[in-house]
Amino acid sequence: MTGYEVLFRRAESNPILSAAQWPYPVHSVFNAGATLLPDGTTLLLCRVEDRRGHSHLCAARSADGVGGWIIDSEPTLRADPENHPEELWGIEDARLTFVPELGKYAVAYTAFGKGGPGVSLALTEDFVRFERYGLVMQPDDKDAALLPRRVDGMFALVHRPIADTGAHVWISYSPDLRSWGGHRMMLQARRGSWWDANKIGLSPPLIETERGWLMLYHGVRHTAAGCLYRLGVALFDLEHPERLLLRGDEWIFGPEAPYEKHGDVAYVTFPCGTTVGRDGDTLNLYYGAADTCIAMATGSIREILGWLDRHGSE
Repeated sequence: MTGYEVLFRRAESNPILSAAQWPYPVHSVFNAGATLLPDGTTLLLCRVEDRRGHSHLCAARSADGVGGWIIDSEPTLRADPENHPEELWGIEDARLTFVPELGKYAVAYTAFGKGGPGVSLALTEDFVRFERYGLVMQPDDKDAALLPRRVDGMFALVHRPIADTGAHVWISYSPDLRSWGGHRMMLQARRGSWWDANKIGLSPPLIETERGWLMLYHGVRHTAAGCLYRLGVALFDLEHPERLLLRGDEWIFGPEAPYEKHGDVAYVTFPCGTTVGRDGDTLNLYYGAADTCIAMATGSIREILGWLDRHGSE
């Protein structure tokens, strides 16, 4: 008996991907963006770290989204510091959004260079060839994802800049994916002893529901033993996504299993991707565990919204 509602149930086969499965030498595999391909295949674009400490992105594909992964034999998207100096020390933490208007997948990722982490954007039809847009949000900024459709005629990007006041979630708008403005704060980190005080960030891309944009976000709590990365939930207006409707007061998912508590960075559950089942309700959550491996948990959009009604604040 836990005494609280369990909204995500871990896969029995966790962790589902680790460095030991990779077809070339790597140190760790974590923080994967996720999408469903037209044939129903789950594609994860995984952050892969080498023994230098630099990261690149590599695709893994599975028919059922749990096992039988087919991993690209070499990096899918490498850093290109010659043409993009902002990628000098690697590229990380992709979020994937299929944009029907473009017929392409938008890959928002963190480029790590001398200026710090910044948000870069690329488009692809097949996860083989990529059209890089380069840096679209200057450092220090990360945890970004594009919305799948325009809002009031504009593309919308959710991201997390860091300022003196803390790390909060913002949204920005663009007519062409290159020039960005209309910056507005979406979700502010709380203060004091809250589980999500001072530093929060977008986890997977927003999920469009009939009631609004569902956001799963991570909160970072600083303790004497280190940081705790846990997951919370909020709901935003469909036509005005900067307008917060409900925010959960409690965290809904956090490190409990051994592979989440022990690794390169202990006590971390960090999702970057979800897929939605054919029933339109089943939510598959893919997350990095302890910055070492990739795990998966399953929930229900309907149950999460119901929990938010009971445990959320306007």
